[in-house]
Amino acid sequence: MRVALVEMRPVRSTPAHGTDLLAELVCSNSLKSVETTNAHGLLKAELRLLGSLLLDVAEEARVPGGQALAVDRAVFARVATGRITGHAGIRVVREEATDLPSPGVVATGPLTSDRLSAAIQARLGAASLAFHDAIAPIVVGESLDLERLFPASRYGKGEGDDYLNAPFTAAEYESFVNGLLEADRHPGHGFDVPYFEGCLPIEEMARRGRDTLRFGPLKPVGLRDPRSGREAHAVLQLRREDRAGQMWSLVGCQTRLRISEQQRLLRTVPGLERAEFHRYGSVHRNTYLNTPAALTEHLSLKDDEQVVFAGQLIGVEGYVESLGSGLVAGVNLARLLRGKQPLMPPPVTMLGALLRYVAHAEPARFQPMNANLGLLPPLERPPRDRALKKGALAERALAAVRYFARETAA
Repeated sequence: MRVALVEMRPVRSTPAHGTDLLAELVCSNSLKSVETTNAHGLLKAELRLLGSLLLDVAEEARVPGGQALAVDRAVFARVATGRITGHAGIRVVREEATDLPSPGVVATGPLTSDRLSAAIQARLGAASLAFHDAIAPIVVGESLDLERLFPASRYGKGEGDDYLNAPFTAAEYESFVNGLLEADRHPGHGFDVPYFEGCLPIEEMARRGRDTLRFGPLKPVGLRDPRSGREAHAVLQLRREDRAGQMWSLVGCQTRLRISEQQRLLRTVPGLERAEFHRYGSVHRNTYLNTPAALTEHLSLKDDEQVVFAGQLIGVEGYVESLGSGLVAGVNLARLLRGKQPLMPPPVTMLGALLRYVAHAEPARFQPMNANLGLLPPLERPPRDRALKKGALAERALAAVRYFARETAA
């Protein structure tokens, strides 16, 4: 396929970019773990089997990073730009895209220009696009102390096991608030937006008054502990994110605290003392689609399957997650143009599980997601040992992605 790659920089830049190079990394220089028993390492292993160009570029730009794939950002962007501009099948067009291409892939990331955002909204409806990301942490179900938590929905509404509740005593609550007031926050970026009152970070709520949280997301009203028959001083609710109970989100706990501070503080919550995290909280400027409501299961427009979306625009979080979704989008658009049906990676793969989430999540509470092992379907006979379990998940995923690679090449 011959490709026209439309890049608006340097004709029009963004608040985050400083060069006209393609693949300029504007946040971290880390593409995270290379261990296959880690979700990000497994995703990289899958993408290597699928022939990812940008992982090859990352290896060329690699710098020491322990068990993480870290890169020299300048080298990474320079090498990626050279590979793309030197490719005989790719023509780089330096102009702002103001309409959706058909056929084409739309992968404009969290800083989609205003005019293209308006075109997307006009095509999909105003409710299809979000401009602000308020994400609560998600913890590993197996890491919770169920002896200290109790299952209940507020006022008894809904299924009893949809929520777990962490009850605070007055002393525990005061200690938690003190920790929030003293914690180190992420400094943010020049392209962040002001907070929305409906999704304030928990540390910002704590600064507004010591009781703000317990009259807000940590309010105990309607949540009686069946063990005591009383309401606690405050309650942090955990909402089930998957049927198997592998992922639980901390309701209303969006935060801009640094990851180390999130780990330290949230492990002071009763029942979360040994919590492990699938996803950390964040609040930042982000443009993304309500993908499960707006797109098909192979991430195209419902009225034009040859307009395919990828990257952070579809609601994946992270560099490797974005380039993985782009690889699948490219494969599927090429298949469609050849008269073949699109293919999605099997759900037992990290890439397939992630894309299944963004395509099939509950639209009313859809939020961006990063790669994490909680997205994978449980093993039929999981080993008791957690390290062996992670190894078995990786083995299953890599076997499935090898088969998928043969399918896409056929």
